[in-house]
Amino acid sequence: MGMRVREDYRGITGPEKAAILLMSLGEEQAAKIFALLDDEEIKEVSQVMAGLGTVSSNIVERLFVEFAEQVSSTGSLVGSMDSTERLLTKVLGGDRVNEIMEEIRGPAGRTMWDKLANVNEQVLANYLKNEYPQTVAVILGKISQAHAGKVLSILPENFAMEVCMRMLRMEAVNKEIEKDVERVLRTEFMSNLARTNRRDAHEMMAEIFNNLDRATESRFLSALEERNKDSAEKIRSLMFTFEDLARIDPAGVQTLLRAVDKDKLTIALKGASEELKDLFFSNMSERAAKLLREDMQSLGPIRLKEVEEAQTAMVTSAKDLADRGELVIGGSSGDDQLVY
Repeated sequence: MGMRVREDYRGITGPEKAAILLMSLGEEQAAKIFALLDDEEIKEVSQVMAGLGTVSSNIVERLFVEFAEQVSSTGSLVGSMDSTERLLTKVLGGDRVNEIMEEIRGPAGRTMWDKLANVNEQVLANYLKNEYPQTVAVILGKISQAHAGKVLSILPENFAMEVCMRMLRMEAVNKEIEKDVERVLRTEFMSNLARTNRRDAHEMMAEIFNNLDRATESRFLSALEERNKDSAEKIRSLMFTFEDLARIDPAGVQTLLRAVDKDKLTIALKGASEELKDLFFSNMSERAAKLLREDMQSLGPIRLKEVEEAQTAMVTSAKDLADRGELVIGGSSGDDQLVY
C-alpha cells in the first residue's frame, strides 16, 4: 500500500478520530485509556489504528482543537456527573466510586489541601480575594510556602497586607474553624472549579507537547504562536522545566554534564534548588564539584534573566540528548529504561 498522507479533515470517521487522538497522546496515556475501553471498542480502535497510514500534522492539530472545544462546551458531550456515577456504581463498590468522582470533580489530591496545591495560583487568588482575610490566612497557612507566595503576590496589595497581618498574629487555628474553611472550599470552590474546568487546558497541552519530539514541538509552538501568542507563551512556561532535570538518572546527569557548556552550567546552577545542585555535584568528581562551587561563589549577583537563559539552554540540551536516546528523562515506566 502506497504512503498516502491523510489531508482531508471532513472525510475522517469517528473511530479514526479516536485512533489519531490516542496515538497522539503517547503510549503511557493511551494505555490508561485503553484500560477503560471494552473489548469491542479496543478491537475497533486497534484495527483503525493499524490502517491509518500517514496523517498530516494539520489534521492532528485540527482534531486537538475540535476535541478541546467539545470537551469544554459540555453541551455536546452527553455524559454527566450523574450518568458517570451510575455507570461506575454498577462496576465498582460505592467507596471506590466516591473516590473516583472526587478526583473527577476537582484537581487531583487526597485531602482538600492536597487538591488546593494543584490549583493554579491565579484561579485561587481570584477566589480568595472575595473571602475574609482571616479565612485566606488559614488557607495560605495550609498550602506550601511557594504556592502561598504566588497567591499573595497576585492578591490586591492592601488585602494581601491584611492577610499577612492575620498570618503573623495567628495562634494555633481552632480545628472547628479549619473544618469550616475546608467545608466551604469543598462545597463552593472545588465544585465550581470542577464545573468550569476539569483541568487547566494549558497544563494539559504542555504535557502533550512535552511528549512530542523537538522538531514537532517547535513546529506546533510556532504555529500556535502565530494564532495565539499568549497561549503559546503560557504552554511554553508550563513545559518541561529546569527543575524537572531532577528526574534524570545518574548516568543521564553525567551525559548532560559532558554536553553542557561549563559557564552555562555555573550560571544555571546558581539559581537552582539545593536538591538540584546536590544532584549535579554528586555526579562529579570531588575536585570538579569543588571548582564549580568556587566558580559559583565568585560570580557574584546575576540577573534572573541570565539564569533563566542558562537554565533553558540546559533543558534544551537535555531534551536533545533524550531525543537521541542518550539519556532518559525519568518518571517514565520501566519500558523506557536504557540497558547499557
